[in-house]
Amino acid sequence: MRKLSFLLLFSITFISFSVAQKNKITLEEIWGGAFRTEGLDALRSMKNGRQYTVLNFDRNINSSSIDKYDYSTLNKVETVLASSDQIPYFTSYEFSNDESKILLSTAVEPIFRRSTLGVYYVYDITSQSLVKISDVKIQEPEFSPDGSKVAYVWENNLYVYDMVKNSTAQITADGVYGSIINGVTDWVYEEEFSFVQAFEWNSDGNKIAFLRFDETNVPHFSMDVYGTDLYPFQYEFKYPKAGEENAQVSLHMFDLTTNAISKIALAEAYYIPRIKWMNNPNSLSVQVMNRHQNNLKLYEVDARNNKVELLLEETDKAYVDIHDNLTFLADDGFIWTSEKDGYNHLYLYDQDGNLMNQITSGPWEVTNYYGYDQNEDRIYYQSVENGSINRDVYSVDSSGKNKKRLTQKTGANAADFSANYLYFINTFSSAKTPYEYTLHKAINGEIVKEIKENSALKTKLEAYEISPKEFSTLNINGNDLNMWMIKPLNFDADKKYPLLMFQYSGPGSQQVANRWMGSNDYWHQMLASQGYVIACVDGRGTGLKGSDFKKVTYLNLVKYETEDQIAAAKKLSELPFIDENRTGIWGWSFGGHMSTNCLLKGNDVFETAIAVAPVTSWRFYDTIYTERFMRTPQENPEGYDNESPFNYPELLKGNYLLVHGSGDDNVHVQNSMRMISALIQANKQFDWAIYPDKNHGIYGGNTRLHLYTKMTNFIKDKL
Repeated sequence: MRKLSFLLLFSITFISFSVAQKNKITLEEIWGGAFRTEGLDALRSMKNGRQYTVLNFDRNINSSSIDKYDYSTLNKVETVLASSDQIPYFTSYEFSNDESKILLSTAVEPIFRRSTLGVYYVYDITSQSLVKISDVKIQEPEFSPDGSKVAYVWENNLYVYDMVKNSTAQITADGVYGSIINGVTDWVYEEEFSFVQAFEWNSDGNKIAFLRFDETNVPHFSMDVYGTDLYPFQYEFKYPKAGEENAQVSLHMFDLTTNAISKIALAEAYYIPRIKWMNNPNSLSVQVMNRHQNNLKLYEVDARNNKVELLLEETDKAYVDIHDNLTFLADDGFIWTSEKDGYNHLYLYDQDGNLMNQITSGPWEVTNYYGYDQNEDRIYYQSVENGSINRDVYSVDSSGKNKKRLTQKTGANAADFSANYLYFINTFSSAKTPYEYTLHKAINGEIVKEIKENSALKTKLEAYEISPKEFSTLNINGNDLNMWMIKPLNFDADKKYPLLMFQYSGPGSQQVANRWMGSNDYWHQMLASQGYVIACVDGRGTGLKGSDFKKVTYLNLVKYETEDQIAAAKKLSELPFIDENRTGIWGWSFGGHMSTNCLLKGNDVFETAIAVAPVTSWRFYDTIYTERFMRTPQENPEGYDNESPFNYPELLKGNYLLVHGSGDDNVHVQNSMRMISALIQANKQFDWAIYPDKNHGIYGGNTRLHLYTKMTNFIKDKL
């Protein structure tokens, strides 16, 4: 017995010694890029299906190049184009349809999350000539199908530059900032429908369909910009908060032959979230939705006479999600995804919109649709068939038969297919494995060659205290919720550890996933090395477990999500190694709303919370996102107010850190200011920080380092 005790003591001593020899992750390393992974930037498959191009950078000397590689050997074939004294440093590129010309973006500056302004050039590969499209910074340039023209938007108007004639034609003339927008989206469409370019060439290049936004009656929102000048100034833009008036959107057709613009009559088109030409130069598809977003109609527009016919209609008791999973086949039939059976699956329709068959089915979700090989009648997609925290790539016939799993490693798999669907490049990662890039045959998933792996990073991390991320489920409120937990590397089951929970919890989101670490994961590892247990639980309302699980939060955002986090914290506190008197929670954006509500409504469970850029009232957030889940404040006032934490500041008992960027165009600092005011009037002490002129991401220079230092110190001080 005495000998056994000695061996046990020796083992513990040895483990402690080993851990002590490992490096602890530092904030300076996290935000200085010490753990950055290598990737493939801007990969494009060539039309021949045998080669692909990659945009490579040398940021030390501001140099960029487009390099061509062979799929079968992965050898570099040639450098198609490199920046030089004559060719400006470019940060993105697009080929023309025949791949004879390249559109290059330079001097790009952001507007909002997805929109940018830039100086654009066209490089002719044959003549090796370079042409600047415009002397001013423009938006969303797009080649015509024959590569002879480029359409773009400048100052809310649509233009077409003719490279043959070296002339520019202005298509619309009524564009005015804050009033009329042609060809690009307004703020709320960009943010919530996830697109900026709102015009599309037909395949003949003789028509352009475009959206026009009249935001005249949309209320202004203004932000103080402090900058470095003597006087601050106000930045104003149109932002429709929940229940307020949206821009009036309409669909128009420009005929390059006649120079005429016509308006397409669309009944009940409150929102037009997508337009896409079909496999016919005279057939345009357009998706329209009602304001409640629970009715979606897919129309076909005949561009010869502007006649509109209904192809498909989707309805839901809650809401219908917008997606890009739409492929028109050679016969104008189409493939589409829908949640109509309770899970997101693939469906095949004929050219008249009649359902032919459901392609995939089962209690799992299709998470990405890669495309259709018409020659082989094979559909390629990604799904969570191998567990909701994993992703795999599959192929299946349009009949739903002959399904094949094309990826074998368990974790997160994502594919980039060659143009002819002979090959795909797989991006794989897991909680244990940083990103790996491998080439596969599309027919059976057979691996052809390894392209790149982050072996240097794996080797580097062997010298650090990295604890495994443990996946499990937690039964809460009748549901098995996905969870991960990180324990200190020298974990002792007989000790008591403080618990810090992390979550986001937004509708359809997922934080518990078997994928490689991001910046927050490294921070969590750093905290674990300092003696904290970190856990994350995806509660009701999150995604990939069916529409009922996701949409149960309809009309009551944050209510059930908060209940699940509080219940999860109680259950985790029952573990023998958790100190039930030291429980914290943190989150960003929707997660900041959650952490705030948990601290207030779960004040007998949580002692500490951090909220970064939180929503504190859905009345302050935009129409499209908020009304999708809540309807309007006029229709659902209780749903809006019952979960707004500034309505019950007196519930605060624990330690609270509130952080926001003053230049947040998304979740306005107004949210935090109202929370601050309520807490002050309730005479509640708390900590807070405002980052001047920083947007929703709160970054730039040393900003992230400063923010995470503040959060680290707060946790070490209060938890």
